[in-house]
Amino acid sequence: MEPLILRLGLALAIGLLVGLERGWREREAPEGSRTAGIRTYGISGLLGGILAALSDAQRSDLIFAAGFMSFALSFTWFKLREARHDEDFSVTGVIAGLAVFALGGLAVGGDYRVAAAGAAALAGVLASRELTHNLLKKLSWIELRSALVLAAMTAIGLPLLPNHALDPWGGFNPREIWFFTVLSATISFVGYVAVRLLGSSRGLVVGGLVGAVVSSTAVTASFGQKARSGEEPGPLAGAASIAAVVSLLRVLAVVLLVFPQVFPVVALPIIAAASLFAAGGAALMARTAPHGEEPIKPRNPFELLSPLLFAGLFALTATTGAALMTGMGHDGWSASPRRREYSMSTSRY
Repeated sequence: MEPLILRLGLALAIGLLVGLERGWREREAPEGSRTAGIRTYGISGLLGGILAALSDAQRSDLIFAAGFMSFALSFTWFKLREARHDEDFSVTGVIAGLAVFALGGLAVGGDYRVAAAGAAALAGVLASRELTHNLLKKLSWIELRSALVLAAMTAIGLPLLPNHALDPWGGFNPREIWFFTVLSATISFVGYVAVRLLGSSRGLVVGGLVGAVVSSTAVTASFGQKARSGEEPGPLAGAASIAAVVSLLRVLAVVLLVFPQVFPVVALPIIAAASLFAAGGAALMARTAPHGEEPIKPRNPFELLSPLLFAGLFALTATTGAALMTGMGHDGWSASPRRREYSMSTSRY
């Protein structure tokens, strides 16, 4: 991907990708009635790439900055005329055009992989207009509040916590504990959304399977909190059992990749255990499945008190376990980096 011609080709492709979505959305418009279509967006991406190449050749960032400002003014002016004619107050087309130009410049003057990923994300966001608008119409304030709390727990709380043990036994690592707490809350929220969209039984299974890819332990803990809050325990136990199947199969895959010589020994017991979990989970969910489709009333997927209580119990368990291991003569193990690596890997199962 080093030759300039290939990077310029990527800049053109970025514009064409976004222009394809924009042109399809406005395909019914008369010829010449729109400011930008697939060709204009394609040329915009290529222009951003050309100016980035010129800036690099002349060793002057002012070339790209001036080109970007000129493009922004001219593109916005034409879009303004179009908006006045159509009585349209959307600024999405303008932002998309500026983003295409910038991504074209990034494809030539920066990391082309980031530029390609950004173009795919931009096209996806533009294409999901109906989906996102319908989602906003169905979203309640309770659900939005839960999503905001979860985002704050992840983006604000997690980076601020120290990533090292604070106790002499090496068990109380605030960031690890809070990460597991956030993971449990995320699984709870994903499961709630899946239940809203797919119904109680299928939603629980989908939420459990998605969460089990990361940690079946967190799935079980999340479903346990739901059962304690008053939800029907049968379907939750069945979904947790099915999530355990994913955990066992993941262990089997890891063994095959890391220790293939051990695979023949453990394959049959793990497959048998997974089959039993799958059968038991299916039986629990079938026996407790509700008759007919009952409407699901919106409620808070998780209260803030529940994650805090979970974090406290998890911290107490981790610290107590590390202290007991130290007391049994595993001092080096409990405080060593190898123990940290092991504990993080096993917590996923």
